[in-house]
Amino acid sequence: MTRPRFLAVFTGLLASFAAMASSPAAANADEIQESFEATFGTEVRQPPSFEALYAGHFEQRIRELANPAEGRIGVAAIDLATGEEIMVLGDQLFPMASTSKVAVAATYMSMVEQGRFSLTSEFPLMLPVRSAKYSSPKAPVRAGQTMQAIDLIEIMITRSSNPATDALLAAVGGPDVVNNWVRRQGIGEFSINRDIATLVRDDGEYNPVTHIDSRDAATPRAMVRLLAGLYRGEFLSDESRRVILGAMSRTVTGKNRIPAYIPLEARVSHKTGSLFNTSSDIGLIECPDGRVIAVAIYVTGQGTKLARQDRIAAIARALYDGFAVRAQQNPTRNWANAPYATGG
Repeated sequence: MTRPRFLAVFTGLLASFAAMASSPAAANADEIQESFEATFGTEVRQPPSFEALYAGHFEQRIRELANPAEGRIGVAAIDLATGEEIMVLGDQLFPMASTSKVAVAATYMSMVEQGRFSLTSEFPLMLPVRSAKYSSPKAPVRAGQTMQAIDLIEIMITRSSNPATDALLAAVGGPDVVNNWVRRQGIGEFSINRDIATLVRDDGEYNPVTHIDSRDAATPRAMVRLLAGLYRGEFLSDESRRVILGAMSRTVTGKNRIPAYIPLEARVSHKTGSLFNTSSDIGLIECPDGRVIAVAIYVTGQGTKLARQDRIAAIARALYDGFAVRAQQNPTRNWANAPYATGG
């Protein structure tokens, strides 16, 4: 879109918003959302400035983007510099899918700190063996190539390797051990119930749009609390944090999710998840001014995987812009020196 055309469209859109706002009967949220997305929804990494739109309507914009008409959407975000939170269905359970792998890695690193394992400890990949859906409580697996834990964590996070995840999950003692570690950090509403081989084999038993399955599920609030605690150093040592957050910064999956519309000068460290009719992404957005935003977005339905990814990307950018405007409204704050504003 050329700059003259963009300015004309943007001016017209603002005028339409003003007209809607002046007439309550005409202020239809669907019309606002459709106009907004038709203008800006497909321009990767180049959305316009949203200051005028976000000045007093940050929460409203997030609620509009998380409209559940085509499927449940859960959002939780915290600006770690200010403690300000945004939640939509933040306390409702969603399928974690592969976003749970962050907790598996954290549990393993806690055992490294206890001296039970090291980053050079070796474990075999757990490769799935073909079996019929629901034919057994646990899907059969076989041992594959042996790898060092540091490499298992790397491919588990960056490439979402299921065999690597099941290798470390078996090493730490299974799902209950991970759940107990998470709960000891003061985080509730989080539960891993199956290994990844079983989760994937039996995927599709329920439609997450209409059914809330408490197995292998967490709330967006719980996941963003996990991210915040990892970043702040509340749960693990600096060395352990660097292993996990470093891997998250190198993630190659989900380029069309949280990172898609975030400006290039910001840094995104994230972990994706995908299962039947659900897509998710959790991560940390390190802003150029030193602020860090912890984000968890879970999307169900929406018609297609592409549509779910687009919704994640749009919500992530809306959070980025909205928190930025709030920061600009308090220009005397030294964000670079705010608590937990830097974490490596």
